[in-house]
Amino acid sequence: MKTQFIILSTLLFTSLGFNLQERVITGSVTSAEDGSAIPGVNVVLKGSKSGVTTDVHGKYSIHVPSSGGILVFSFVGYTTQEIKIGTRGIIDVQLALDVTSLSEVVVTGYGRYKRAEKSGVAAEYASPMLYAPNDYRKPDWNTEEYDGINENIFHDALRNPLSTFSIDVDAASYSNMRRFLNNGQRPPKDAVRIEELINYFDYDYNQPKDEHPFNIITEISSAPWNKQHKLVHIGLQGKRIATENLPASNLVFLIDVSGSMDEPNKLPLLKSSFKMLVNELRPQDYVSIVVYAGAAGVVLEPTSGNEKKKIIEALDRLEAGGSTAGGAGIKLAYAMAHKHFKQGGNNRVILATDGDFNIGESSNAAMEQLIEKEKQGGVFLTILGYGMGNYKDSKMKTLSMKGNGNYAYIDNITEAKKVLVNEFGGTLFTIAKDVKLQVEFNPAKVKAYRLIGYENRLLKNEDFNNDKKDAGDLGSGHTVTALYEIIPVGVDSEFFKIDPLKYQTTKIDPSASKSKELMTVKFRYKQPSSETSKLIVHPMIDNQLALEQTSDNFRWSASVAAFGMLLRESEYIKSYSYDDVAQLAQGARGQDKEGYRIEFINMVKSFGGVVAKR
Repeated sequence: MKTQFIILSTLLFTSLGFNLQERVITGSVTSAEDGSAIPGVNVVLKGSKSGVTTDVHGKYSIHVPSSGGILVFSFVGYTTQEIKIGTRGIIDVQLALDVTSLSEVVVTGYGRYKRAEKSGVAAEYASPMLYAPNDYRKPDWNTEEYDGINENIFHDALRNPLSTFSIDVDAASYSNMRRFLNNGQRPPKDAVRIEELINYFDYDYNQPKDEHPFNIITEISSAPWNKQHKLVHIGLQGKRIATENLPASNLVFLIDVSGSMDEPNKLPLLKSSFKMLVNELRPQDYVSIVVYAGAAGVVLEPTSGNEKKKIIEALDRLEAGGSTAGGAGIKLAYAMAHKHFKQGGNNRVILATDGDFNIGESSNAAMEQLIEKEKQGGVFLTILGYGMGNYKDSKMKTLSMKGNGNYAYIDNITEAKKVLVNEFGGTLFTIAKDVKLQVEFNPAKVKAYRLIGYENRLLKNEDFNNDKKDAGDLGSGHTVTALYEIIPVGVDSEFFKIDPLKYQTTKIDPSASKSKELMTVKFRYKQPSSETSKLIVHPMIDNQLALEQTSDNFRWSASVAAFGMLLRESEYIKSYSYDDVAQLAQGARGQDKEGYRIEFINMVKSFGGVVAKR
């Protein structure tokens, strides 16, 4: 009996040892069409829960058993490939476009998530999350919430020459839109905020050289989607401050660990995201961790960035369960931030959640009042959104606007790296607050104008000079871009027809007709610690370039705006196609060091192919 036990134990140990032996397979995934890298491709060991996604350069690394197996490569818009591993250590793959299977999974609006029957593994692993295992299934319900957007219309430059709005550096709408498309869905129209799509990308603007913390860039050409109209590009470049020169940070991680966070693309992805941020911290930076579910509590007192292991261990211990006491959690987080406040430093609460507050101060109004009050003490707010199905975009957007902060949606680990590593300074350190723009159009040159996007950031004209009126904030190194579509004087457009006034006339100043200025751009901003704004005035000369002679900045922003208008089914872009968008973007890609632009181009091509086949 003893001998048999030893033999069985030896066999069991040998079996377990054999199964535990692994090796690493690396490689890259590119498009068979043009050889470009494809980020977000799911690489799965068939028959297991082991899987990864390709990074922004299309590269991957996956652990597999020494005995080998089969790797499955899948991405929405491309034909799925299954490749036997054999003895190879490097497996490079080219994926071909496949719009046939895609047409079966595209749905519109807030409808149920559904999977294609013919696309096999591609449907099951369509989302480039941290990685969705075999037993994860998308919910067949949807309670996501988005604020309504009424697209900006053309305004008469003679009778209404002023356009005023708050800047917006958030980019949550882009990554959320990408999540829908990568899941084979058309995003709800109200989920597409065009200004956030445009501002997802960095632009090659010159750094500021004077006393102001940002530089202003303007450019004009014809509108790609309507040759009779003009397109004006306005860019802001925030002063870039080296990470080592940033003030010390007092960060409070406020983490939602309620039951709704118990999904692969929520708490597990959240933990991985915060670990990346922790690795960027310096010894002078301090982190506290507050969690909330049925109740709120402190799980980590202020800890130096020097003790990364201690912070990461605290993150690893977090588990999801219970209801969502969001109000209590926010109060406790702000209390921690004030208790350990760093004078002259970066004091900030970083809230990570799916936005589903259902206990305590759950109304937007109550949350807004709480956060507006707390920001007066110098503690700003950053919000990171996760998940799908019950995602509350409208609530998180509102809270970030009221908290002098920013808002990002993390749909995969690559996006986490972009927000918390690549854009560390811009995301977490504000160099200018309450930044407002006001444009005055010259009615001798401009018949009508419309601001593209920023619908929920519009301000009254009198708000521009009112320092009590809250506006957007600009982070270190951030760029902000805004576009105006213009109908020149003398052009008849189907989009703008107003009868002459019967009881009054409005005359143009003779000097306006002689001026070469198309418009004047005015900016107001405050230093982070000040409540008094400063003014910058930037006249723009009507120096129109041919579209092909414009900068990459101009053509790229125009292509992204056009894509957003197509997704929103805008009336102003009837004759423009997804192929047109892809072609314009391809010629404006520039250096694209991180691969974000090629990802956009591939996404446009894939979705455009789907629409063409429907």
